[in-house]
Amino acid sequence: MYGRFQQHLKDQLAEIREAGLYKAERTICSPQGAEITLADGSKALNFCANNYLGLSDNPRLIAAAKKAMDERGFGMSSVRFICGKQDLHEQLEKAISDYFHTEDTILYAACFDANGGVFEPLLTKDDAIISDALNHASIIDGVRLCKAVRYRYENADMEDLERCLKEAQAQRFRIICTDGVFSMDGNVAPMDKICDLAEKYDALVLVDESHSAGVVGPTGRGVAEQFGLYGRIDIHTGTLGKSFGGAVGGFTTGRKEIIEMLRQRSRPYLFSNSLPPMLCAAGIELFKMLGESNELHDRQQANVKYFKDQMEAAGFDIHPTESAIVAVMLYDPILAGNFAREMAKENIFVTSFTYPVVPKGKDRIRVQLSAAHDFAQIDRAVAAFIKVGRKLGVIK
Repeated sequence: MYGRFQQHLKDQLAEIREAGLYKAERTICSPQGAEITLADGSKALNFCANNYLGLSDNPRLIAAAKKAMDERGFGMSSVRFICGKQDLHEQLEKAISDYFHTEDTILYAACFDANGGVFEPLLTKDDAIISDALNHASIIDGVRLCKAVRYRYENADMEDLERCLKEAQAQRFRIICTDGVFSMDGNVAPMDKICDLAEKYDALVLVDESHSAGVVGPTGRGVAEQFGLYGRIDIHTGTLGKSFGGAVGGFTTGRKEIIEMLRQRSRPYLFSNSLPPMLCAAGIELFKMLGESNELHDRQQANVKYFKDQMEAAGFDIHPTESAIVAVMLYDPILAGNFAREMAKENIFVTSFTYPVVPKGKDRIRVQLSAAHDFAQIDRAVAAFIKVGRKLGVIK
């Protein structure tokens, strides 16, 4: 039975490889950090992790997780409405609410689940979802699960958003949804203008803070802090898997009644196991740390500027960024793949991004800076970029 289908898959995989779009995976045999150890024992500098604040191997988080595992067990073995929650879940939800200055928070297994479970419980076919064209795949999939009328506006284009809002006056309720930081380009959504239009046209606002929390704003508290919008954004979704320790877990935080409805009807929440106690305890400790000092955020921001300035001086085409993401534009999938492989030979890990992750012709190397990097490591990365760039004819 599998024979013809197997050949079909083999043919498709061969086409993916020939187009330079095949995604290989590396095997890491060390904690995630600025420098990692590979399966063969060699070491490399990692510039492609979402470890923005360098906390993936932080001793305080590890100790908190170990203590909770000893005291509260390994897992919850069920969902919250059946077997209940621990006080650690409540404490983490409160810590997230305090961090974002919101009324309440609901935890998910991942932000993909948070985005997948936010629209369908709140909106019907009588309503409208207005989505940025470059929103994350999880938002796109969440929208698909909802019967609301769909509108799409060009990335961060406020004229196009206003056009959609005018058309969506035909629906009962409207919600604008956007990434806070767009993961491929590193640009920040113009949230002040989005909120102004939302108030003008009577719309709710949802922002995915996955790549903005911990990074954007004077102390890294995301787009509401960056633009002074506390109380004007209705829903924030986000992850514990990037800046916030780098493990797993997602959340939706915002208006009290919205969160209460999600607890009643959000399917990924109702039908997925609760977060393990050790993850909650590490998350609680994380937000304590972020409340004590802005050192990690300030260091990460300094690293971005240091890297970006050197790369532009070397002649690379750098996409404008306001975050921890620096896109080195190459515009060709084969070139991007070759560039990443050559960088790996220099013991610098970066990842090429090609279609369908980015639009055709917008192929790139995405570099992600962390507070864990130091200037000497960044110098090594830039030197490798220059060497490979000259070898492949990207720069002179």
